[in-house]
Amino acid sequence: MRRARPEDELTLAEFFTHVTPADLRFRFLGGVKVSHERLVSMTRSDDAGIYNFLALAMDGMLIAVATLACDEPRRHGEVAICTRADHKHLGVSWELLSYIAKYAEELGLHTIESIENRENQAAIELEREMGFTVAAYPDDPTLVLVRRDLRSRPAE
Repeated sequence: MRRARPEDELTLAEFFTHVTPADLRFRFLGGVKVSHERLVSMTRSDDAGIYNFLALAMDGMLIAVATLACDEPRRHGEVAICTRADHKHLGVSWELLSYIAKYAEELGLHTIESIENRENQAAIELEREMGFTVAAYPDDPTLVLVRRDLRSRPAE
């Protein structure tokens, strides 16, 4: 695992060709074409509160990406993860989310959360197993808010 860098843009573009349309919809909460602008935002950030991470296989292949976006007082962070279709159900998302939670904890964040499409049951179940709570998302019955308090972290 490491932070994304500007030179990762082409690798990231290639990565998204191995992500299912449903997973793209879950990651970006809508039908999204991964544009050059989006790739730039995932590899370069002028905002000190946004952290983009890459999970790489031993051979260097990019297998998952994640973003942690923190609020200004650095109390809360929002997480979004996407894993290659051929590397799902292998523990990659678990390891990446665990890494992000520890990183957020080291930053001093109180909570991390994610907005999930209700159809994304695999992600919601993984987050529940990692100590996240699930609540209805205000004003949108198709979404849920999953949240984990980092100040009273359960054992992993």
